[in-house]
Order: sequence, then C-alpha cells, then structure tokens
Amino acid sequence: MMLVRFALGVIAVSGCGLISPNVTTYDLDLPAQTFSVDSSGWQVQSGAITDYLSRSCSPTTSSLCANAASAACPMNCTGSCDMAQQTCDLGLDIALHQTIDLLSEKPELKSIDGATTVLQVTVDSVDYEITNNSLSIDTPPLTIYVAPMSVMDPNDAMAKAVGTIEVVPAGTTVTTRAMTFTDGGQARLSATLADFKNPFNILVGGTLLLAHGDTIPKGRLDASVHVRAHASP
Repeated sequence: MMLVRFALGVIAVSGCGLISPNVTTYDLDLPAQTFSVDSSGWQVQSGAITDYLSRSCSPTTSSLCANAASAACPMNCTGSCDMAQQTCDLGLDIALHQTIDLLSEKPELKSIDGATTVLQVTVDSVDYEITNNSLSIDTPPLTIYVAPMSVMDPNDAMAKAVGTIEVVPAGTTVTTRAMTFTDGGQARLSATLADFKNPFNILVGGTLLLAHGDTIPKGRLDASVHVRAHASP
C-alpha cells in the first residue's frame, strides 16, 4: 500500500477555549497538517515492473495490462494500455483517509448549542509547503477531499474535492504556496467545519503513472498544509 501519512489538526480557539456567545468573530486557523509520500510503501517489484512496462498491448487486448498489474505491484496499483506506445502503463495509487471528530478532540466545542447556533465559517486560505523531497520522480497532482465518515476511498462518489496540490518536480522543495481550490471546494470545506458535531473523513488522493522507459520511484516527500479560517455564530 502506498505510504501516505496525513495528520489532521483540530480547531484552535483563543482564550480559555470556550466560545462566548458575545464573540462575533473568532479564529478557526488549523495547526499545520503534515503528510509524507514514501516510495517504499508501493512495494514495487523491480524485475517484474520492467517486464510489465515492456508488455505489448492494443485496444483489443488492453485488459491484459489490468490483469498483469498485480505481478509488478501487489496492491493499490492499476494497469492500463498506453494506446500511443502500445505498452502497459502502471498507476501507483496514493490514498489516505483520516477520521476527524471535532467534539472528541476539542470538547470545548460542546458548549455551542448546535440546535440554535449555526456557525458561519469562511476559509480564508489553504497554503502548503514541501519541506523535504528526495523523490526521484515528479509527483502527480494531489487532491484533497472531504467525505462522510464511512467513505475511505478518494474515488468514492461521496468524496468531494476541496483543492489540488500541483505537481512537485523531483527533488524540489516549496516554501509557501497557495493550494488551488476546486470549483466549490472552498464552500465545501467551510460547510464541513461548520458542521462540527458530525465526524467526517479527510482524504488525499492521486495516481502516479509509470510508462515504458520510466524508472522505479525512490525517495520520500514531506509536506505540510496550513488552513486559515474564521467564523461567527
């Protein structure tokens, strides 16, 4: 399984931690979220993947790539036919789910009467940093999703995209860069934070595509994501 670690922070509330009904605006900035992409987690078989990426395919035999992918990568991989080169491609899946229960992690939020109080949350920005990167290959775009607690697959229809971290070139670090929100992503994240009494999952997904002639990825990438938001009752 692709090794991706994503540690989600919780809402930081100033003062004593209780939310006063007299406060009209308060800080909902989240502590830095960190995640790592470690190539060793793919468990790619070096000899087998070379043979796999050299395998010939055609529109009529494209299913052969899907069936043979498990020999090159034991899990969380997908095979497809590159119609231009007529050889098999291997998709290395990046996937994570993390359950967030704000009431358990921040008991002071229980002081809000959810029956009569509706939080109006505005997500001001989401920035990310690539703090370490020894990966030997460019990353794919990474998409951040929010989903109900029962959804653990980024490809599930109930996982709603929030934003995208653009391609990071091999060996490159990034100081601070704004995440690109998907259409409606900023509103989805705001609504998820506002619905604080219902646990939810946050997911990170992407697929790194290897084609004929590509080398096996090596190394590791460490990143952090910073969410800044404010709210009013």
